[in-house]
Amino acid sequence: MGAVIATNTAANTALVYLNKNIDQQSSSLAKISSGSRIVTASDDAAGLAVGTGLRADAAILKQAAVNTANSRAVLNVADGGLAQISNILERQAVLAAQSASGTVDDNARGFIDAEFQALQNEINAIESAVTFNGAALLDGTFNENTLVGVNAADLIALDLSGINVDTTSLGSNAAAVGTNANAVTAIGLVNTAIDTVVGYRADVGALQSRFGFRGDVVAVAVDNTEDAASAILDVNIAEEQTNLTNKQVLTEAAIAGLSQANQLTQSLLSLIQ
Repeated sequence: MGAVIATNTAANTALVYLNKNIDQQSSSLAKISSGSRIVTASDDAAGLAVGTGLRADAAILKQAAVNTANSRAVLNVADGGLAQISNILERQAVLAAQSASGTVDDNARGFIDAEFQALQNEINAIESAVTFNGAALLDGTFNENTLVGVNAADLIALDLSGINVDTTSLGSNAAAVGTNANAVTAIGLVNTAIDTVVGYRADVGALQSRFGFRGDVVAVAVDNTEDAASAILDVNIAEEQTNLTNKQVLTEAAIAGLSQANQLTQSLLSLIQ
């Protein structure tokens, strides 16, 4: 193109690059300031969709970790109650054996039976007292599902419906040790109840183990999912700072070029003065 003054093409070109560099510089500043690689959807629409989904999954997994911990707490409470009942039954077995001995008379057996019956009442009281968030755990009614993953099907049944520890369910409600004959019968009833409670504790222990391992799996999944989301959504500060520096240099160069282009027109006008 020849020497013209009606259209300053050089200035227009310099202005286009100046605006472009300023926009890119502003974009880099926004990413650095926000810490996000994707400030607007136009930065990376696909990445935004994937990264947002991963962050949602991570949030759900964190709640799943809480759910798992709460379920373990429920099981710990239940096992604690069962342990106390087991201790009571062991004491009742001792009392029954004592009453069955020929070295005590019926008067002494009456005192022994008083303690035995008090312990019967305590077993029934524990059944009602062992609760979690208002729900009874040892009366055969507790059965809830726990979400332990990101999908609706990721459930573990926290099922304690097979555990009922009142003396009727344990088969020891009729036990008494006021006589030698009753004490002998009571020994068998109490031992059967002990075996039943041991079985209950084994069931609870199996669930504790399962929730413990699932908690470890969920914790690893949270870390991996957050790392994946970060790789997509979070800005690399060092890389973006380099981009910003480059854009700053280009912006300064465009400003200098625009200044030179404007001076070129003035120089051409001097030819006709």
